[in-house]
Amino acid sequence: MDLDVFVTAHRAEWDRLDALLSRRRRLNGAEADELVALYQRTATHLSLIQSSAPDPQLTGRLSQLVARARSAVTGTRRASWRDVTGFLGNGFPAAMYRTRHWWVPTALLSTLVAALIGWWIATHPEVQSAIAAPEELRQLTRPGGDYETYYSSHPAASFAAQVWTNNAQAAAMCLVLGAFLCFPVIWILFLNMLNLGVGIGLMSSAGRLDTFLGLVLPHGLLELTAVFVAAGTGLRLGWTLIDPGPRTRRTALAEEGRAALGMAIGLALILFISGVIEGFVTPSGLPTWARITIGVVAELAFLLYVYVVGGRAVRAGERGDVAEPEQSASVPIAA
Repeated sequence: MDLDVFVTAHRAEWDRLDALLSRRRRLNGAEADELVALYQRTATHLSLIQSSAPDPQLTGRLSQLVARARSAVTGTRRASWRDVTGFLGNGFPAAMYRTRHWWVPTALLSTLVAALIGWWIATHPEVQSAIAAPEELRQLTRPGGDYETYYSSHPAASFAAQVWTNNAQAAAMCLVLGAFLCFPVIWILFLNMLNLGVGIGLMSSAGRLDTFLGLVLPHGLLELTAVFVAAGTGLRLGWTLIDPGPRTRRTALAEEGRAALGMAIGLALILFISGVIEGFVTPSGLPTWARITIGVVAELAFLLYVYVVGGRAVRAGERGDVAEPEQSASVPIAA
């Protein structure tokens, strides 16, 4: 294609489209129809130039023109409560259901790693001595020690807010850093399991594993599941860069990235619930069985939400991505 001839033949159309988009007054019916027709033709021109004779300056100008025209044609859209209910009732659980083959194995393997670390520490006194001095270990594990008072060391509301913020940041990092070929996610997950394993090992060596589990399980079941979901989704995102499947790498990464961003918002809500349990239930005077029961009920409710609500949404065609009209087109299209 002779680019100079093509530009000469269609420059007047592009200038006219730019003029219509720059109008301050409201367009009449004929002008609106003309705007749509010019938008469609300019989008086609851009596609032809990108595929046949790419020119950075011309492509940039037409891309901007097509974007402005598309915004004018489709109009702006404001979020509503329907979007919130649609996200919580369909998009978010569907995204978690679709990624279950990643986060369920991640959860099982991570739990196994934490258990092995705990067993290793509990059965090797030399490892315990490398972690801290004997007096410090006694302070951590004794009745009324640091492990127990940690959950009641601050007012419940501020403690819940702090826990929620920290966990939401960890989950967001797993989701975002997954694009870096999975390695940062594995490291973040290992650090979390290492901390858990140290607690299991030290409290088990002191004969107080039941106390430790009674403190961790009420909030930890839901909290760790949310972290596992974030880590599994991050790993999926990283693997998309390696193997995008039948989609182009750019399209696959865009689709999975948008779904991951939505999951970050949803998981922040899940972690808020976990933080409330950790701030108000874990340090409460309720019997251990009652506190654990609350944690188990919260965990079962979450799993039902994923597998029942999410499974139904996926079977109905939901993918956890934004609505199709709001997705970026892989090639310029007419609206």
